[in-house]
Amino acid sequence: MPAFQHQFHKTSLREYDIRGIIGETLGGDDAYAIGRCFGSVVVRAGGKKVAVGYDGRLSSPMLEERLVAGLMDCGLHVARIGCGPTPMLYFAAYALGADGAVMVTGSHNPPNYNGFKSMIGKKPFFGKDIQGLGVMAAAGDVVPAAQGTSEQVDVAEQYVTRMLKDFDGTRGLKVVWDPGNGSGGAITEMLAARLPGTHSVINAKIDGNFPNHHPDPTVLKNLEQIIAKVRETGADLGIAFDGDADRIGVVDGKGHMLFGDQLLVVLARDVLRDHPGATIIADVKASQVLFDEVAKAGGTPLMWKTGHSLIKQKMAETGAPLAGEMSGHTFYADKWYGFDDALYSAVRLLGVLGRATQTLAEMHDALPKVLNTPELRFDCEEERKFAVVKEVADRLAASGAKVQAVDGVRVLTDDGWWLLRASNTQAVLVARAEARTEAGLERLKAQLAAQITASGLPVPDFSGENAGH
Repeated sequence: MPAFQHQFHKTSLREYDIRGIIGETLGGDDAYAIGRCFGSVVVRAGGKKVAVGYDGRLSSPMLEERLVAGLMDCGLHVARIGCGPTPMLYFAAYALGADGAVMVTGSHNPPNYNGFKSMIGKKPFFGKDIQGLGVMAAAGDVVPAAQGTSEQVDVAEQYVTRMLKDFDGTRGLKVVWDPGNGSGGAITEMLAARLPGTHSVINAKIDGNFPNHHPDPTVLKNLEQIIAKVRETGADLGIAFDGDADRIGVVDGKGHMLFGDQLLVVLARDVLRDHPGATIIADVKASQVLFDEVAKAGGTPLMWKTGHSLIKQKMAETGAPLAGEMSGHTFYADKWYGFDDALYSAVRLLGVLGRATQTLAEMHDALPKVLNTPELRFDCEEERKFAVVKEVADRLAASGAKVQAVDGVRVLTDDGWWLLRASNTQAVLVARAEARTEAGLERLKAQLAAQITASGLPVPDFSGENAGH
């Protein structure tokens, strides 16, 4: 029997990361096994150094310690950057010349969850790579045990200084920040203190219990506090982050939330001034308004699959300077490194607004108005979800419908579009619809419902309030 063997819980190895419930599907032994297996991948690729960081969850210090032990038992040198945002760990991988990086983070999941996000060299480590760790662990297929080393490295100052270098506003703004008691708290305070303008930071204390609200800035309920503060102080905008600060939420001066695709319009117009004709990538859930506005601004819009790792990979392939997802992941390869970084995106947004003649609220109000459903997620067995999407695609093809099949099916009609795709991370199907009129939206929802029924599934509740976009 091999000296090392481990079985991961069947639900923990996901498409883009490793995730689980502490004490139930994820624990210290799993963290050690990830270190031992991921470390072996790095060593076999000729690597010697791995950077490691962790978020503010209560279980994160324990998981980080066990992860580091596993990496060191591969003979690696581990640069431990401590508690901070996920993008700071990605930055550290570049700044320290690491051969790999692992972040202990539960992202925006409930407090009793945790997980791991990784990169190998300068690329995301996902999909088959993650599944491969499970195969390695079960077989005990790791490099021989060796004595590694570790050191504590503080990159916070270097990270903030590097972000500020790309601030290009000609004036400061009045800004409210809300890191949501997540691991971006201390960095947000450092950044806000050194940017021009008037800044107030709420919920800055890193607290894995998330006492004020859940740290997911794409959900309106979680933005109530920052909206109230923006209105109370007459701020130009509010900027919120998720639990590990790789996703951004933005509120304009009127207290209106900008969706991820609306924010991308604002950022893309600016990038396209310096890079005319450049490719701008957005995921398949984004509004048609985004793709139209990018084209209008002289860019080449590209619709791609949902998932931060998939978007990063596509950016590298196409040389796109900017990409974004509805989930609030925003990726700059223009002047930055191509990874999703909500803090850096905030700096660039403040630069755009600090040079603009319009306020963010005016930009938001000027966008074409459409109606859309919220993102609808409904249960579908893991073994069935991709088959359902294929059945729907086959029926649509037979009927001659106009379909974009980048990720699931996005069906175009005279009313607008509807989408059905299988989640890569959960046993759910994801649906969305967008139209120019209420009547058009009802017709799209009826078409979507008919397809779901035809595959023998119950129709999800479409009663979620239609979001004006």
